[in-house]
Amino acid sequence: MESAAVTFAKTDAVFHNFRVATMAKPGTNLCPLKTNDHDYSFQLPVSGYGAVEKCSLGVKGSTISWIAPTASLPILPSGIEMIDGQGRWLTPGLIDCHTHLVYGGNRAGEWEARLTGVSYEEIARQGGGILSSVRSTRAESTEQLVKSAAKRLNRLMSEGVTTVEIKSGYGLDLESEIKMLEAAKQLGEQHDINVVGTLLAAHAVPPEFKGRPDEYIDHVCDQIIPAAKDLCSAVDVFCESIAFDVAQSKRVFEAAQKHGLGFKVHGEQLTHTGISALAAEMGALSADHLEYLSEQDCEAMAKTNIVATVLPGAFYCLKETQKPPIAALRAAGVPIAVATDCNPGSSPVTSLLLMANMACNLFGLTPEEALIAITRNAAQALGLQDQVGTIEPGKRADFVAWDVDSPAEIVYGVGHNPCIAVCRGGSYVAAI
Repeated sequence: MESAAVTFAKTDAVFHNFRVATMAKPGTNLCPLKTNDHDYSFQLPVSGYGAVEKCSLGVKGSTISWIAPTASLPILPSGIEMIDGQGRWLTPGLIDCHTHLVYGGNRAGEWEARLTGVSYEEIARQGGGILSSVRSTRAESTEQLVKSAAKRLNRLMSEGVTTVEIKSGYGLDLESEIKMLEAAKQLGEQHDINVVGTLLAAHAVPPEFKGRPDEYIDHVCDQIIPAAKDLCSAVDVFCESIAFDVAQSKRVFEAAQKHGLGFKVHGEQLTHTGISALAAEMGALSADHLEYLSEQDCEAMAKTNIVATVLPGAFYCLKETQKPPIAALRAAGVPIAVATDCNPGSSPVTSLLLMANMACNLFGLTPEEALIAITRNAAQALGLQDQVGTIEPGKRADFVAWDVDSPAEIVYGVGHNPCIAVCRGGSYVAAI
């Protein structure tokens, strides 16, 4: 067995004098290191936020190696970069697990119309809504889409977001859907952030297939999904009265499974369809929106690993009154994630911290639940729970330093951003 000096030399950087909200589950072994003289194993105690006071963590390359109370460490070898946290709090990098970040144009005019009493459904049926964004998105080049989306992405990154999901869905034809996913990929390559692409070709019926939704679903399943499978990790579908029904959505799920992709659903937002229970039964990653979710749906979801993603931005912007059944989801033990749903029509939001605050004030999450919702549970909603979402050994070194006195303060402020520095894949920089 190695000496302490050799063991800890396998570290590029040590972040010390931090308070760490690991967001990991109680009992997690945070320091799987042993030497001839000492076993440094450290089990996470049962405490709020998975918190460890007066803590240090080691990073090797892009990976977290260990976390331990600073007082328990040996004298570390020279040559290791030391970052002094000055007693500040660290959390995992934030994860925005549901966005439509890439799109052309905007829909400020529709927002004005809704303020005069025109409903979201009426706008959609008149050719506005999603189809309005489709026209704008089809008209723009990949470069134009990347340029406009980068502004929104930078706002998320400034708050400590280190992983973001980006959906297509404003192309609705093969060429444009691929263009959107390529734009999402370029955003990940050009920015220091992990981008997860999701194909949402089944977002609405495009003009070319007006009145023929079944034929369009054929096109999505037979043509678009096979062509896009290398640019995305999951497939999404909007199951609603103004989009696709349960049977059509099931066909999209089956096509995703056939091509080895994960799948998820926009469901129970405007009406109850039962799609969330079906999605859970078939092995979906997440069901999102969920204002009209039933207690029976919650029980069905609890039997699987599906995540319930709630989107307070859309709830707020559409002036909805039916809230997601948080108490029923909590009682059933269904993991809850929170996301911005950044999109031009129903949630033009680029602040995940604001959404966490709204999830508390509007939906009834606790601050700890809200932080779990934008870290650990958001990672699970993307199928990335083994890579990101908590601060623990073996996971990617994505974490955020905050100028706060307690973790609750991170989601307490409205319009306040206490993020002071971000570590993305082992690279520690001041927030942009």
